[in-house]
This record gives sequence, C-alpha cells and structure tokens, in this order.
Amino acid sequence: MPIPSAARKTAFALTALTSSLALLTACTGQSSSGATDDASAKTTINFWHAWSAPSEVNAVKALIAGFEKAHPNIHVNVVGNMTDDKMNQALRTGGDKAPDVISSFTTNSVGKFCDSGALVDLNPFFKKSDIDPETTFPKAMNEYTQFEGNRCSVPLLGDAYGLYYNKTAFKKAGITSPPKTWSEFEADAKKLTIAQGDSYKQLGFMPDYHGWETTTEHYLGQFSPTYFDSQGKSNVAKDPAFEKSFTLQKKLVDALGGYKKLETFRATLGDEWGPKHPFQTGQVAMQLDGEWRLGMALDAKPNFDIGVAPMPVPDDQAAQYGKGYITGTIAGIAATSKKQNAAWEFVKYISTDTDAVVDFSNAIHNVPSTLAALKSPKLKYDPRFKTFLDIAANPDSTTAPASVNGGVYLVTIQQLGYDYESGKITDLKAGLKQAAAQIDTDIAQAK
Repeated sequence: MPIPSAARKTAFALTALTSSLALLTACTGQSSSGATDDASAKTTINFWHAWSAPSEVNAVKALIAGFEKAHPNIHVNVVGNMTDDKMNQALRTGGDKAPDVISSFTTNSVGKFCDSGALVDLNPFFKKSDIDPETTFPKAMNEYTQFEGNRCSVPLLGDAYGLYYNKTAFKKAGITSPPKTWSEFEADAKKLTIAQGDSYKQLGFMPDYHGWETTTEHYLGQFSPTYFDSQGKSNVAKDPAFEKSFTLQKKLVDALGGYKKLETFRATLGDEWGPKHPFQTGQVAMQLDGEWRLGMALDAKPNFDIGVAPMPVPDDQAAQYGKGYITGTIAGIAATSKKQNAAWEFVKYISTDTDAVVDFSNAIHNVPSTLAALKSPKLKYDPRFKTFLDIAANPDSTTAPASVNGGVYLVTIQQLGYDYESGKITDLKAGLKQAAAQIDTDIAQAK
C-alpha cells in the first residue's frame, strides 16, 4: 500500500501552509451562486488535485470516469500531483488553464480559502440542489469545511485517528481489552513497558509530541476542547481541556521514563512510513494513528496480532469513549472559474454521491466522507477498519477549527507542548496564557 494522501498531509501541513496561504490575500471576486454557465451544455472543466501514487491516480481516474458517464456533456481535464502553493497561485491568477475545482490535503487551509474568497461559498449551491450538508456529512467533517458561515469546501474522504495495539503483547502482560479511559491507558502503557538496560526492549506507548502522529491536536481530539470563544479569541488558557491534555501527557511521559530517555529511544527507531515503524516491529506496543496505518502495518507482516480501538478518553468523559480526531481531504470551486455550475455538478458528484464516495474510499483506503457512505454495504474493508468508520460517524468526534491564518495557531500550541514536555516551560498556566496571546496576535495580523 502506498503512502496515503492522509499521511502525507499530516506530516508537514502546518508549517508549509503558513507561507503558501500568503498568496491568497487578494480578493478573487467570489460568486454567491451567481454562476451563469449552463451546466447542461457541452463543456470542459479543470480539476487540480494532489494525489500522486499510481493507485491513487487510478482511483481519481475511476472517480472522474463515473462522473463523465453520469454527465456526458462535461469533460474533466485533470492535473495531478499539485502542491498547495501551485494551486493557491492558480486560484489567485485565474485563466483558462487554471483550476475550476481543486482538491487539497490540507484542511488547515479552509479558513484562508473562505476568508480570501479564493473558493466560492457552496451554501447557495447546496440549497439549489436541495442537499443539507449537516445531514449529509459527519459532524466533524461538516465543521472543518467551512469558516464563519462560509462553506467554501466539501469533504472528500477523511481520516480518523484511533489506537493500534499489539494483542500478543497485551496477552503476555495480562491485559484483556484495550484501554477506554486515560487512567487505564497509563496503567497499560506501564505494564507493557519492558526495560532493557538504560533503554527499552518494548515501550508501552511513545507519548512524546515528536513521536509518530502524537501531536497536540491529535491528543486534544479526545478532550473535546473549544479552541476559540464566540468572539474568535483563543480559548487555550480558559478551556480546562487544554491544561488537562498537557498535564496528562506530561504525566505519561514522566511515568514511562522521562523525556530524555524517551527521546533517546525514539532516535533509534524506524521512520513513520517505512516497514520499520516501531509499532510494526513490536518495539512500541500501542500507537495513536490514522486509518491508513492498518494496511501499512499488515503489509509489514508483523509477528503479532494487531488490534484496533478508539483512543482512550479522559476519565470524566468515559461516556464519550468511541470518539476521535477527524481530518481529511477537501475540495472546492475556484472563484475565478467561469464554469461554476458545471464545476458544482462535479463537486456534488464526488462529495455526495454515495456509490462514488464508497468506490473512491475502497480504492484510496481512507474513510468515506458522507454518513450514507459510512453505512454502505458496498464498502470493502478489514473488519478492524470499522473502528475508524464508527469514529468518523461519532457526533462526539472533533477536529481543529478553521482559522483565517490556517494552522498557525496549531503550530503555537504544538510548540508549547514541546517546551512543556521537555521541561523548558514549567509553569503550564503561564505558558497557556502566553500561547493564547500569541495566537490572538497572529490572527489579528492576518486579517
């Protein structure tokens, strides 16, 4: 299985986005469903996307073939393997060769796409087609595709994060089921940790924020934080979910040997996308990761049984066990497009047609992005994959909200995580206040 789109976007989306979105500052003349082209006329639209692996490219071709069969008058010209930088430049300048429809791996770009007018507000198109996004898409996906009431994008497959665990190691440690609460999680991580000299023969869980997918926002998904208040100000220092998440993560770091020991061990482990990923080799017994990891782990042919479950939740949120962090690929219509009605027919098909979404999900191995597709009997998956389908459909699952300057606020929170777990910052409350002030300053400067 090739490195999935979701995996690529998770790795560097936050920092890369900061510079690429600067290109979108010019207003592009957003249409408010004032599109005048005839979607029943013979026409060609340009679709730019970021997929590049052969299996992914073939899946996109199949998706487009299905659309063209249903809409024989509309031909889709495809440009693949496009970066956000290139798409943003094309959205700003327009022209006959520019995209009418784009698809980005970076949900963090939604706020800027909407605020700048680079992508049109799709609410009027949904209304015209009598489609209710709130009953069509899972709650978290519905949230991350809009900003301040402007729905300038749609979800196009998604990613759900859960807990992978070594069932063989669990059995040896006398653990009969995956942890549901954070206290159970910490206890199991300790039981599963086997020392070897000054290092580890087996580590129960790698909690460091520099670890594989153990970012602050992925942890925070289990705590259901409110990132911004009703006035758009950072809530990092006010919502207790943030302090609790940082505190419990740091407690786990200390319980498993401390930051320096864990970082020394981490430096010896394999990379995230190769066959020597530490979960796949058995060096780490539990792993926070997305749905794509299952196929990659199975391809590595580990010498143990793999289990999949939702990530544990804080003890006081035990009733919400089953939720998780959600993100995904997005698609939208360029404001510079002169074929927005035809473009909408394409966007509507790839994002709301149940069979189209299911077929694309089966081919790409990401989570379907409509509630109907999540329940479709046509989905083909390993039984363990159902955990991610359930997380995606869970109304308690969360995401990181859109912001006018993309994911800059997440970078600030992540940096606080690095400083706190390493001991550089010891006063967490003060650190949270400083982070909140920085987030507010950055957003004010971006407006």
